[in-house]
Amino acid sequence: MTVTGVYGTPPAELAEAPAGSIQFSPLIPGSGRLEDREEGALSAMVLLAPPGTVERRYTVALALRALAPGGVLTVLAPKDKGGSRLGKELKGFGCEVRETSRRHHRICECERPPQLAGIESALAEGAPRVDDGLGLWTQPGVFSWNRLDPGSALLKRNLPALSGKGADFGCGIGTLSRTILSSPKVTHLVMLDIDRRATEMAARNVQDSRAEIRWADVRSGLRLSGLDFVAMNPPFHDGGAEDQSLGQSFIRRAAESLRPGGVLWLVANRHLPYEGVLKPLFKRVTLRAEAAGYKVYEAQK
Repeated sequence: MTVTGVYGTPPAELAEAPAGSIQFSPLIPGSGRLEDREEGALSAMVLLAPPGTVERRYTVALALRALAPGGVLTVLAPKDKGGSRLGKELKGFGCEVRETSRRHHRICECERPPQLAGIESALAEGAPRVDDGLGLWTQPGVFSWNRLDPGSALLKRNLPALSGKGADFGCGIGTLSRTILSSPKVTHLVMLDIDRRATEMAARNVQDSRAEIRWADVRSGLRLSGLDFVAMNPPFHDGGAEDQSLGQSFIRRAAESLRPGGVLWLVANRHLPYEGVLKPLFKRVTLRAEAAGYKVYEAQK
């Protein structure tokens, strides 16, 4: 049986995955885990490569491992986001590569060779691990995977002891959630992130019966209500480009999820114009801290 996989959303005009392809992106909730695919289970794979070198090599190595010998891998990326290195990396795995360029993308196609080279080191380098500096489980490719994001650090320093039931929108590996759950008055915390890898690391880092971890897109399909609090450091990049609508969507979802009198704690880059979204949705918006290019707001519904 022919089984084709797809990773991410490759532009159809550059490399179209056939209908019925199995999605494996950790950034699309509900997708399969490429890590769990048996060796040789796929006949073809179309992969929009991640920009980070370690994450990209790890993902390509997973795809090659999942392909049957002779199975076709099509992998592409913008030239300035790893595309210029794709051919060399594939050759390092023992592949014979055919390369083309279109619309600022490098597109590489190859068959899985009978013997793969260097795949185990790429898999080990991109796998989950405990970061000594963070003291937490993490994985390359997850947001701020090997350092504490300065915005989150500022929010952690200014967050009061919360109480009741709440949510951490875009919880990442669970750094902020650990701070929230340090308050014994918190009864339940929903932790949401669009990145499956982040939720898997969060499950290792936050082993608390009050925590409920969900792999979900905050912007769509969210069904929360009556919350006492929401805390978040919302994203403002999509595919590497700034997209202010992401944070604005997070703010609207928070307003919908909070009870009257509930509070939102938000950290954002100083230049992002979120006040215009906050003020119509909340009866009180207070700037609580400003440092290192970030602002922390408390907003009461």
